[in-house]
Amino acid sequence: MSHTIQQKDKLIARVRRIRGQLDGIERALEGEAGCGEIMRQLASVRGALGGLTAEVMEDHLRHHVIAAETKADCLQGGEELIEVIRTYLK
Repeated sequence: MSHTIQQKDKLIARVRRIRGQLDGIERALEGEAGCGEIMRQLASVRGALGGLTAEVMEDHLRHHVIAAETKADCLQGGEELIEVIRTYLK
């Protein structure tokens, strides 16, 4: 069973909070809030997305690399993580 399935409720709750933050940014823009407020909200969303990304990456590393059942699974999990990190850092 995938670690994302095991923690599905927790991850979905985080995504919903992020969606709420994005909705708040939309409301702020529609309400013509100051750029300082909008930038603070954007920074909060970025932090929330970064935290969610780090959590999923860490769980992937723990389940698909460190605790992999075979050397092939470990290599595959490692390669997947490398690919995601390269994309994330672009």
